[in-house]
Amino acid sequence: MIRNIIKQRLHVPVINQMLRSSRQVIQPSMAVRLTAARCFSVSSHQSIYIPFDRNSLPEDDPRRSEQFEDETDVVIVGGGPAGLAAAIRMKQLANEEGKECRVMLIEKAGELGAHTLSGAVLEPRALNELIPDWKEKGAPLNTPVTRDSMRFLTENYSIPLPHPPQMNNKGNYIVSLNNFVKWLGEQAEELGVEIYPGFAASEVLYNEDGSVRGVTLNDVGLDKNFEPKDTYERGMAVNAKVTLFAEGCHGSLTKTLVKKFGLRDESGPQKYGIGLKEVWEILPEKHESGLVSHSVGWPADMHTYCGTFLYHFEPERHLVAVGLVVGLDYENPYLNPYKTFQKFKHHPSIKKVLEGGKCISYGARAINEGGFQSIPELIFPGGALIGCTAGFLNVPKIKGTHTAMKSGMLAAESAYEQLFGTEEEAEGPIVLDNYVEKIKSSWVYKELYQVRNLIPSFHTPLGLYGGLAYSGLDSMILKGRTPWTFKHQKADWECMKTAAECKPIDYPKPDGVISFDLLTSVSRSGTNHAENQPVHLRLRDPSKPVERNLAIYDGPESRFCPAGVYEFVDDESNPGEKRLQINSQNCIHCKTCDIKDPSQNIDWTVPEGGGGPQYVWT
Repeated sequence: MIRNIIKQRLHVPVINQMLRSSRQVIQPSMAVRLTAARCFSVSSHQSIYIPFDRNSLPEDDPRRSEQFEDETDVVIVGGGPAGLAAAIRMKQLANEEGKECRVMLIEKAGELGAHTLSGAVLEPRALNELIPDWKEKGAPLNTPVTRDSMRFLTENYSIPLPHPPQMNNKGNYIVSLNNFVKWLGEQAEELGVEIYPGFAASEVLYNEDGSVRGVTLNDVGLDKNFEPKDTYERGMAVNAKVTLFAEGCHGSLTKTLVKKFGLRDESGPQKYGIGLKEVWEILPEKHESGLVSHSVGWPADMHTYCGTFLYHFEPERHLVAVGLVVGLDYENPYLNPYKTFQKFKHHPSIKKVLEGGKCISYGARAINEGGFQSIPELIFPGGALIGCTAGFLNVPKIKGTHTAMKSGMLAAESAYEQLFGTEEEAEGPIVLDNYVEKIKSSWVYKELYQVRNLIPSFHTPLGLYGGLAYSGLDSMILKGRTPWTFKHQKADWECMKTAAECKPIDYPKPDGVISFDLLTSVSRSGTNHAENQPVHLRLRDPSKPVERNLAIYDGPESRFCPAGVYEFVDDESNPGEKRLQINSQNCIHCKTCDIKDPSQNIDWTVPEGGGGPQYVWT
């Protein structure tokens, strides 16, 4: 059934889509009197905003048409490293024992890898376990790491630092993760996994007993007012015995599962960062294949968790990946991650590498930074969370692909045991109890536990300097063998101070050679969304962007978005007032807005499948 639907779908060009909210502006200078209002934000545990109630529509409305359904043993939501590793492992086990096991993988990008972005230095530990002969199979791991460098940056100098042991990259590879994901997809299909790119899962399906029974795919053919067009097609239901959610960081469906099943009741809040990356072709004489360079310090202040990287890879093309990651628990609403990144490239040690080169790709993505303390309950009746949607990124190591893949493999093994481990068919929903035990007894758990205190140590009055001192002691001497575990005190959206409490940050104008204006960079992401579809960035309360965010925080959404989606502009229909304009066609699916909005008023939801960035070499 789903194959027939694929043939019917067409993608059309992009046009601007706007969502307006007009209210009288409260000048930012008044924010000092409204500081206490910071605590009165909407809870981040609300369910996703739904624009219409399908059951209340007239019987002849196309949106109430019969929903086609498909049946599978396992459905995996998300085609990144975790989802593909789970799919591959599931089919390996089934094929080894001659079992019939249907595995479907749903991916919102138009093709595998199109939405995948990372640094990336790949530790092949999980890959070695999953596909031992990956070299013979042509895995795109073409650049082994040859040298590591760790630096502390001031505005004009680059000072060597002792290299943390967990950042040792001997035996690792610098990769384009989106190319690696494409290759994993080929391996999965060879084993019999059914992969469906261009389909966005928009809703979790539940049985009468409350257990998960699969997902619904997004409706297509709705106009910007959610009215059906001539091309309307209701989203299909995919029913599964086991549903694995591999949506990546801050998945939209995972949010609803966390609320329904209380998956964070026993864990700390998840912490996030926003990672921005460019890929450059540089002059051959400047290329040092296999060099991995990391830095801390400038251009961030001592109380903002921030790090940068420069990786030399693909020697035949003389590529470098340059990027910056900023913790989304930053306090100053005037901080602009994109402009901070552009400023960083003008550091003498970076500029000299990029001069004479050409930027060929840009992208950005939120990443998990909470680590061990922020891992939620992983299972619920009918399914589990895997990969970055669960938060297995090892931030001090600056790697997460290997842990994401391993979690997917362990979930697949657990699912296989539950589905085929006994001749008697299980009664009631499948619960992957042993997945949690497998994680706890794996190297993933040990690795994250050992570095659990490093990131929280940066969030003290001593800031960067205290974090560097404690991290050096813990990682080099104590090695995580401490009787204490530091806690994350706040969610990222709670950390922002008011505009009245902070100073605006003056950023240099881009020169068009080393640094670029935002829209030029967005054009390098290949971002595209279908014409005349609903805005997928939903406001719970249209008045809050102006009445609260602009008034108290001076409109931080216009700065924390790395794609120019949010703009406060003059309201033509109400002179002297402002409105929030949402340019959803620019969205690169980083999900920062959903995380950092101090009012927790923005719901990032999936657009029509196939929309979004078309990343290259990321």
